[in-house]
Amino acid sequence: MEKLKHFYRSYLRNSIIFSALLALAMNLFIETMARHSLIATFRFFAESPMVFLFNTFIIFTTYSIVSLFKRRMFWYVVISVPWLALGVTNGIILLNRMTPFTVKDMANLNDGLSIVTNYLSTGTLILAIVGALVVLAALVLLFLFGAKVQNGINYKRNIAAVILIILAFVGIWQLAIKSRTVDTFFGNLAYAYRDYGVPYCFISTWLKTGINKPAEYSGSVVQNIFKNGELGTDKIYQPKTGDEDLQHPNILFLQLESFIDPTLVEGFTYSKDPVPNFRQMMKEYSSGYLTVPSVGAGTANTEFESMTGISVKFFGPGEYPYKSILLEKTCESIPFDLKNIGYSTHAIHNHRGAFYGRNKVFPNLGFDTFTSLEYMNNVVKTAKNWAKDGLLSDEIIDAMKSTKSRDYIYTISVQGHGKYPTEQLLENPEITVTEAPSEEQKWQYEYYVNQVYEMDLFIKELTDRLSRFDEDVVLVMYGDHLPALDMTEESMKNGELFDTQYIIWDNFGMKKKDKDVSSFQLGAEVLSRLGMKGGLITSYHQKYQNSSTYMQDLETLAYDMLYGKDYIYGGKSPFKATDMKMGIKSIKIKDIVKIGDDYYIKGQNFTEYSKISLDGEVLNTIYLGPTILGLKEKVNPEDIDRMKISQVEKNKEILSTTE
Repeated sequence: MEKLKHFYRSYLRNSIIFSALLALAMNLFIETMARHSLIATFRFFAESPMVFLFNTFIIFTTYSIVSLFKRRMFWYVVISVPWLALGVTNGIILLNRMTPFTVKDMANLNDGLSIVTNYLSTGTLILAIVGALVVLAALVLLFLFGAKVQNGINYKRNIAAVILIILAFVGIWQLAIKSRTVDTFFGNLAYAYRDYGVPYCFISTWLKTGINKPAEYSGSVVQNIFKNGELGTDKIYQPKTGDEDLQHPNILFLQLESFIDPTLVEGFTYSKDPVPNFRQMMKEYSSGYLTVPSVGAGTANTEFESMTGISVKFFGPGEYPYKSILLEKTCESIPFDLKNIGYSTHAIHNHRGAFYGRNKVFPNLGFDTFTSLEYMNNVVKTAKNWAKDGLLSDEIIDAMKSTKSRDYIYTISVQGHGKYPTEQLLENPEITVTEAPSEEQKWQYEYYVNQVYEMDLFIKELTDRLSRFDEDVVLVMYGDHLPALDMTEESMKNGELFDTQYIIWDNFGMKKKDKDVSSFQLGAEVLSRLGMKGGLITSYHQKYQNSSTYMQDLETLAYDMLYGKDYIYGGKSPFKATDMKMGIKSIKIKDIVKIGDDYYIKGQNFTEYSKISLDGEVLNTIYLGPTILGLKEKVNPEDIDRMKISQVEKNKEILSTTE
């Protein structure tokens, strides 16, 4: 006992030593939460001791400032709470997806909260809220009644020590990078967190955002990327315009949520083929592997790449351009390029219109219309509360029929989304898992493969309808990323976690040509097969994929267009945000009827998200059908003529209001 007291008095009462020990314990906790195993954390320490100690020093640096305060225990707890929150949050997220927690996820907080009930039970959410309140109360009590340093603080010494630690931190950070102990480029975010540690990687996702300015950036550098006078004598790109749409087919992209061929995963067998139609189409039409930028999550980044031709690897680790630059600036894209030659452009998604900020981003990508879940009727949900994809066939056909011109339609499905249950959820499923490594995985995969099976039936129904359509159509189908099912390279038969599959289906007899491509090359590849040059980025992909500076020059173009001085456009981007309409079908009021003391609004194309509004205020509304709504509150009769219909999404954001 005396030895313990001596140890405490000699060492633990020293704030620097205590901070170091606490940082070590905290790093063990954070890494254990990330790896879901204490043994795996010790293995990480044994295999990469310098990386582990580097991350510990990062945490230690934050604790070092405690020596400047008398209420040291209070400040230890205050500093510990964010680190504990990082560890717990990252651990929970990695239970539900394969991409770790990043600073950019905080920008997606509203989106995350909107679907949190799809992942966590109500009981778990209540416990989390209660836990947060307990922590807050404990902090208040600790501040009021916690112990203080009784002896005076030698501020000169302690401030000097903190400054030295911070300077050492900066130096060690730079040394770790220069010695390649850690890397600054995360080709695979999940692997980076695994190899370089959670604290370092999380902070890196905060420090690096956007596209770095090239070492050599000037008008001549940008304009000389294109050779042989391709940009004309002034070396400035001018978008091609005209009425060429009728010379070409309707171009449809169908991005399928978490869609892969489940038989590509080792260790599982099924009662029957989960994707017979997709498999048959791969044999008959152009197809191959599609390298996508994320695993288990990140739908919006696959969209961004396939629409713009720009790789998200140019951006900060874990960054979503939808949540950053595209909220404030337009970007050349296939929709913009096709609009310029007469196409109408449509986006369709059977989920919230405001998710990933799509309702604000899609005008900056050139879309004329965006039909989200709030504009759809007859929505059928999965057992995990995601909209099924079958209704998308009608939405796609309606979009094509809504215009006389050819159409570009980008459809984003949602049915295959996780979280996948670890207990039996489906009764009498069409497909059963007959072999699996564990009981939990059996039920996860059984739920997943049945969603994929229904998505496969939807693909067949859609292509059957398109084959009878009286215009030429090309349909590009692919999975946006692998599902969040704890897959590894070893468990995939092709050895890749970033590969899904694609098909280029058509109704007019295109020649089959199989090829593996990346999602940022897909649009250019499709247009090339159709004999179309597209815009600047599309032309660049078509002409310079074999160049030794292909990716470097693509990054330079992306920087110039999104963050630079638009040298390639002569100093000003020619792309202006569209006046995008939400929904293909017009929502209209035809009559307002009073029955007793209640008002009823008659009209057309109402959905469950249609709400009566007055001067921007949403009123209590009951949905009675696609042609009638009921008003469930009293209003001044003089205000009746000013009532409108607003489409209001789950988080109460108004997406559109009738004129």
